[in-house]
Amino acid sequence: MSEEQASSTHAVVKDQRNANIWIGMRDGVTGKFEYFRRNEAKVSVFDSGFMLGDGIWEGIRSRNGVIQFAKDHIDRLFESAKAMYMDLRLTKPELLSLIHQTLDKNDMGSSPDVHIRLMVSRGMKETPHQNPRATLGAPLIVIIPEYKKVDPGPGERGLKLMTVHIRRGPSDVKDEMINHHSKYTDIQACIQANLMGADEALMLDQNGFVKTCNSTNFFIVRDGVVWAPTRKFQMQGITRKHTINVCKKAGIPVEECDFTLTETYGADEAFCTGTFPSQIPVINIDGRIIGEGKPGPVTARIQQLYKEFVDADVSRGREAVMKDVENAKVVKFTDMSQFFGFGAPGEGLAH
Repeated sequence: MSEEQASSTHAVVKDQRNANIWIGMRDGVTGKFEYFRRNEAKVSVFDSGFMLGDGIWEGIRSRNGVIQFAKDHIDRLFESAKAMYMDLRLTKPELLSLIHQTLDKNDMGSSPDVHIRLMVSRGMKETPHQNPRATLGAPLIVIIPEYKKVDPGPGERGLKLMTVHIRRGPSDVKDEMINHHSKYTDIQACIQANLMGADEALMLDQNGFVKTCNSTNFFIVRDGVVWAPTRKFQMQGITRKHTINVCKKAGIPVEECDFTLTETYGADEAFCTGTFPSQIPVINIDGRIIGEGKPGPVTARIQQLYKEFVDADVSRGREAVMKDVENAKVVKFTDMSQFFGFGAPGEGLAH
């Protein structure tokens, strides 16, 4: 692993088993769910995700075959789909079952370190055109499970962040609450951070307040109080939510507020959160040493509390996790058939 790869929020321990994984795919035109080896899995050049970036996704962890915070991830995906007028043409339990089947196909039930990229595109296009009327069938669903153990190096050393000029904008331009395939702003921020020799980009909102990183949420600690940027203009992070909740339960004070770079530079500690890295300390921002320049005690305590919370969630087993999803709110999608000139999404599709 290169030095650049080792110093990031998503640094992994390389695993050769990933070269031959099975990828699960639900074809939106035929309705068939099939498995393909890594080197054989393909999408059409007429797919909406490839052609237009018209899709949504989730990054999910599996521990010994059990999906971590399954309901949270499935709920978020369906909420994004509803916002985008994208009827998935299957239920929440059916989608979770497909994920379980893909894990089992790969015999990953005994692995504590599986990371899943769940991707949904609007589906096949009859011709290159952005209008959903040119869509044939239902959305394409792709499930990619990989053996991904977190490289401990960055967490032990701490991260270096650099503030970039690219801002997180308002929801009427690009709603950051949606885990959308179009990651243009985040990728440009990431590239700028790379060019500056940083591990991750720190992004401000349109008012100049500290908001988030390009692929993770961001926190600081001042005088024993955890500060979290408000939810506006950033992804509704599941790890962010549970980090705040475990802090409150343990009596660690938390404030969701707007704060500046000056207040960030003066913080005692800082850390990033995400599904893959959980919590990872930050020790330098824009050349300013944060606190004592090493991972701090509050961050370490939060990491332990969060680990215990995750352990408790996955230890319940698949049956309990599935029951959570079965009892989740049913999402009602708008009937868009009148807007589709080449056949309604999922027309004739068998679940």
